Order: sequence, then structure tokens, then C-alpha cells
Amino acid sequence: MPVPGARVRVVDPRTGIDVPVGEAGELWIAGPMVTRGYWRRPDATAEAFVHGYLRTGDVGKMDTDGWFFVVDRLKDMINASGYKVWPREVEDLLCRHPAVREAAVVGVPDEYRGETVKAFVVPRAGATVTPGELVVFARERLAAYKYPRIVEIVEELPKTASGKLLRRELRDRPPAPRA
Repeated sequence: MPVPGARVRVVDPRTGIDVPVGEAGELWIAGPMVTRGYWRRPDATAEAFVHGYLRTGDVGKMDTDGWFFVVDRLKDMINASGYKVWPREVEDLLCRHPAVREAAVVGVPDEYRGETVKAFVVPRAGATVTPGELVVFARERLAAYKYPRIVEIVEELPKTASGKLLRRELRDRPPAPRA
């Protein structure tokens, strides 16, 4: 729930129009706790603020009781053949596999689909799993446009000192063979 004095909207980021309750959109916030802009950066301020609201870059939904749920980051959304894929949904599914400790999902260029889903997976200690097994696992549980077409098994995921995942580094890695 928003703190007292906060105003939150869930907005279609392309049009700036509020989306219906229950649908995902960009979270825009306003109120006395929100900065008025970026220090000496009028260009960044103009891009980040619309009609007094800060465009957070977070994608979220509001339920019928007024609770807000963060789904993912707008810049992390994958556009696969025109369909929106939220990395978090795919990551959460992959982490339900008994051999998976951690997963990170990014969009990578694809000649046919524009972008396709690529997963980086860290296995649990002592567990073995193949990329092909994980593709099948995900394909059986996700819509056809969401499951990862590429899975790369890695020893660890790149993170900041505070433990935040660095998707940018994963996107910039050279392509791996398809599973």
C-alpha cells in the first residue's frame, strides 16, 4: 500500500494512460517524499517526470483492494514476437526445478522473433542438469512465447556488492550455443 500522501498510478508507458486494475503497467508516483528532479540535469528530469509524477521504471499491478505488486523492471521486459515476457516470471519458474539454485533471464537478439528468452542457471551444489532438460521443464509450464530457447549453465551470476543482479553484464555476454 502507498504511504500516506503518496499518489501512485499504473500507466501504459507508451501512452501515459492508466491501465485497468489488475493489468501491468509502469508505476508512476508523486507526493512530498518524491524528489522534484535531478540535480542540474533538466534533460533527465524532463524524461523522468510527467505531470508531477516520477516514472519509476518499475512494472507493477494494482489489485482491487488497492495493493500494488512490483512485477519487474520496464527495461528488462523481453519483446518476443510482439509478446511481453517478464524475466521474473521465467526465473521464478526455473527456480522451482529441484536442480536449480538461481536463475537470471534476459532478452537476446533473434532474427525471427526480434528478441528471445535466454536463461542463465546456477545449479544447486551436487546437482546436475542440462540446458535441454531446463528448456523442456519450462516449455511444459509456460506459454510458447515465454520459455527460454537458450539456457546457459553458469557457476555464478554477476551481482553488485549489495547482491543485486547485473542483467546488463548477462546481455553483453557473447552468444552461447542453443540448448
